Amino acid sequence: MSYSKVNTDDVEKVSDAMHFLGDPLDCRQVGVTMVRCDPDWKGKPHDHTDDGHEEVYILVDGEATVRIDEEDVPMVSGDAVWIPPAATRQIRNGDEESSFVLVSAPENTEQAEESQWEPRGVQG
Repeated sequence: MSYSKVNTDDVEKVSDAMHFLGDPLDCRQVGVTMVRCDPDWKGKPHDHTDDGHEEVYILVDGEATVRIDEEDVPMVSGDAVWIPPAATRQIRNGDEESSFVLVSAPENTEQAEESQWEPRGVQG
């Protein structure tokens, strides 16, 4: 099979909001998490210094705040924010439900500096 598919409803929920999809999808280099936040839900403050993962948080639906190194970053549907590995981050949801997609991968600055690859986006 040349692809993997999973539905978030089939993946056990962690912390009452997070569906970790990387393992069920057999991802090798990227982590993907769907977060469905109830009103007033707060994630655990954390960083990725030990594993060197950079992350992108994409707010798919609703409004929320992502706290990054003591700074509140307000987000609305369609916003995305990149977070470096050493930065402390925490999702803080408002009074309405919201949904995020979190994407993470190991930061590889040596390879990135040597690479000639340029992102081009999705063709369609």
